[in-house]
Amino acid sequence: MTAALLAGVAAGYAIAIPVGAIAAYLLTLGAQQGWRTAAGGGLGAALVDGLYAAVAVFVGALVAPAIATVAEPLRWGSAVVLVGLALWLLRPARPDGPAAAVTRTSPGRAFATVFALTLVNPATVIYFAALVAGSTISATAGAAERAVFVLGALAASASWQLLLAGAGATLGRFLSGPRGRRWTAVLGGTAVLLLALRTALGA
Repeated sequence: MTAALLAGVAAGYAIAIPVGAIAAYLLTLGAQQGWRTAAGGGLGAALVDGLYAAVAVFVGALVAPAIATVAEPLRWGSAVVLVGLALWLLRPARPDGPAAAVTRTSPGRAFATVFALTLVNPATVIYFAALVAGSTISATAGAAERAVFVLGALAASASWQLLLAGAGATLGRFLSGPRGRRWTAVLGGTAVLLLALRTALGA
């Protein structure tokens, strides 16, 4: 059981830590909206990572062929979604008072948004495909060990996403005010736009 847990934790961190569009969005969300909202988004990303890990270790051999067939349209669809997210982050703030500088997002809405974005994120799908192809636990372990693996992956991903939410919220304290929020939006939106271009190019 311990080996399965450690393998799950390693897989969870491996899929969550690489810097990508989701990380950039969570940092921006934390800086603009605070920890609670960004944490809601982070838990949405972690849940997708956990779901992908569960599919990989329980029915990976059955879905691996399907992944290969949708990889290309998924890449382009994800690039379009990321461009939309970047444009949303870069949208001009309304100049009619300090409260208008930020459109508030609830933690529940952030959860749903990041859940959907992570679900179609090519980086997540690519890692998932590698997990399907190379995971030894799916071939040798029983159901209990597989479940422990998934819980380890989910917990590891959640801890990293919550750390990003906290980092973004801390950044927001130093960049408070309309100008600071605007700069975080520009930086976050530009990062997501560049990642969208990289996704479209297949890099």
